[in-house]
Amino acid sequence: MGTHSHGHGHSHGHGHHHHSNNKKALFWAFLLIASFMVVEVIGGALTNSLALLSDAGHMLSDAAALGLSLFAMKLGERKATYTKTYGYKRFEIIAAALNGLTLIIISIYIFFEAYHRLLNPPEVQSLGMLTISVIGLLVNIAAAWILMSGDKDGNLNVRSAFLHVLGDMLGSVGAITAALLIYFFGWGLADPIASIAVAILIIISGWRVTKESFHVLMEGAPDEIKLEEVRAALMKIPNVADVHDIHVWSITSGVFMLSGHIAIEGEGLHDQVLHEAQELLHDSFGIEHSTLQVEGNQDGCPCVHRPCN
Repeated sequence: MGTHSHGHGHSHGHGHHHHSNNKKALFWAFLLIASFMVVEVIGGALTNSLALLSDAGHMLSDAAALGLSLFAMKLGERKATYTKTYGYKRFEIIAAALNGLTLIIISIYIFFEAYHRLLNPPEVQSLGMLTISVIGLLVNIAAAWILMSGDKDGNLNVRSAFLHVLGDMLGSVGAITAALLIYFFGWGLADPIASIAVAILIIISGWRVTKESFHVLMEGAPDEIKLEEVRAALMKIPNVADVHDIHVWSITSGVFMLSGHIAIEGEGLHDQVLHEAQELLHDSFGIEHSTLQVEGNQDGCPCVHRPCN
């Protein structure tokens, strides 16, 4: 005999507050970056500066990343259907993965460009470059500050957008440094060297976000939850003889799911053990959705054709 149940959490209000903060932060950051990108394109064309035009390309990828993140959040709000039983929340992780891959592609492009500039340093209008890169730095600081008001530690999507802006901020610092070195010392090599340093930082960020999002897409156990600790905690519940076939995964950042089998000793304790187990999972591990099968220890595991792990 087995009892099957599904547990729900009680912290929707808190999550909703984070969500609207994240959406607001992404919207304002997107507006800032997209507006400055237009300024940079015009500035690059007027001063005939390739450095500014390529930085505008970087800004375009940032604006696209932020727009994609915003779209993912809006899509994630849609209700679950009979065909999409978890709703569209997973799209946030797909957007984060695309952002991470974009960062890697951008950094490879910067390496490629920097290599050509090392071989043949171009003429750069340092004053125009300096002016617009200082404005760019201020815009990126403002965008980063806005994104920090969101849940950048708990939400992979906001964090990937934050890393995009951070990479751009470092790009502005590099451009300012290079412009000063060119202006005062005529050192043309400063431009590609600064961009290589930034590209290294961007590729590290991009790799981290891509790896984390792929882990979620592969139904990997969340870093915050240790499976052995979950099993040990469940084993401490009175009358629990065994816990097996446990699976933990996340739908999107901070939304954890668990399924598993609990074998118990004694009759008529199924509901009590189930209630205690779901309460423990929610309160101690933040798992709001748990599906547990409770079975009598003497019945054995119902997986007839395959061993239970």
